[in-house]
Amino acid sequence: MGTAETWLILSHAFNMDGRAASQMITEKMPHLRARGIQPVIVSAVTGTSDPVLEHHQVLPLGPSGLRFDLRHLLRQRLRGGVGYRVTMGAISALLLPFYLAERTFIPLESQWSWLLPAYWTGARLVQRRRPALIYSAGSADPSHLAAARLRRRFGVPWLAEIADPLLYEGWDKSRMARRWAERIERAVCCEADVAVWYTEAALARARARHPELGSRGHCILPGAEPPAGPRRPYRRGERFVVAHFGSLSPTRNLGVFLDGVKDLLAARPERARVLEVHVYGSRLDPVTRAAVERLGRPEIVRVFGRLERDPVTGASGHDQVLVRMHEADALLLLHGTSPFCEEYIPSKLYEYLSAGRPILGLTWRNPQLDGLLRAAGHVAVPADAPGAVREALGALLERWERDELQDSGISSPHTVAAAVDRIYSLTRALATARP
Repeated sequence: MGTAETWLILSHAFNMDGRAASQMITEKMPHLRARGIQPVIVSAVTGTSDPVLEHHQVLPLGPSGLRFDLRHLLRQRLRGGVGYRVTMGAISALLLPFYLAERTFIPLESQWSWLLPAYWTGARLVQRRRPALIYSAGSADPSHLAAARLRRRFGVPWLAEIADPLLYEGWDKSRMARRWAERIERAVCCEADVAVWYTEAALARARARHPELGSRGHCILPGAEPPAGPRRPYRRGERFVVAHFGSLSPTRNLGVFLDGVKDLLAARPERARVLEVHVYGSRLDPVTRAAVERLGRPEIVRVFGRLERDPVTGASGHDQVLVRMHEADALLLLHGTSPFCEEYIPSKLYEYLSAGRPILGLTWRNPQLDGLLRAAGHVAVPADAPGAVREALGALLERWERDELQDSGISSPHTVAAAVDRIYSLTRALATARP
């Protein structure tokens, strides 16, 4: 490979503000460019068109994918409101019969039909731009199938980056979805020149299913960008704020955490006057709502929802999130309790580590995640143990009362630059032949 290479990037969620899958690939672009790589992007229309890079945005073919992508596109263009609701209502009505048929006969994730448009656009770009590498990444698994087809047709080296495990123990989706996932994993393990997973467990289990993967498989932690510019020093406020950032669901919720809070307040009721739980990025799921009712103190849980771009300052939702993280007294990391979690590390962990604030992690059967937290001086407790939550939270609250929760002052080694260094070094060994 030369010193000024073109890489074709296939990633459905590229440049979507606030989406973890987007951050994992979008934040790599400046670091790749600094190494002499010229990225050419193929993505969905859900993100913002990149003002610097060559960026091709394509719609999926299926009705569920169209509905999903157009909803995000129209929200960007119409900023919500009546116009958005009317337009989206008309589109949904037109797509409804086709949507119902698709859901009945093709029970896959809505992005499945992005495969062919991504492949067609990618094929044109391979012929025109002659990239040195095809790099498939991110949330929508069809990007890997599109890359596999391009690899077969043109012979361009292929690097696949698997954000979430494709298959996992305790599969809870349809049989068709499993066959789809098996097809993608087989293509990645058998055909990719380099294959990257985000956890050691996911890599080990993929290699066990496909021994032919061999040394082409690697575990690389995606990392997070360190905060830009100087930050205001942390200062303790009048209330002890534990903040959670990210989605909530029946399998990843505040239920056990709030039960631990309830036990803590039962022993020390006066602490209810200073304790607050702030929730960003999601509404409360049913399990969490039930836990709030059991707690009996709904004022403790404050829901801020998703932070959107500030029209006055221009700060993105993600930028605002990083500020709120640094202002919190402690950060709550929810891992979940499904078998999927054994092979998964929340991407929010890396931003938490960069924020420098104390982290309380509720983790599930994942020694790698526990090790990352404890190695950095943070706390990991079982996600199904309210008693352990009560003890850990009580210890943090006591430190807060003594004003001992200052920033760690330690820079996280898990950065995007470090991840790109690993990826770049792996590509140096690939063949230099162009199609």
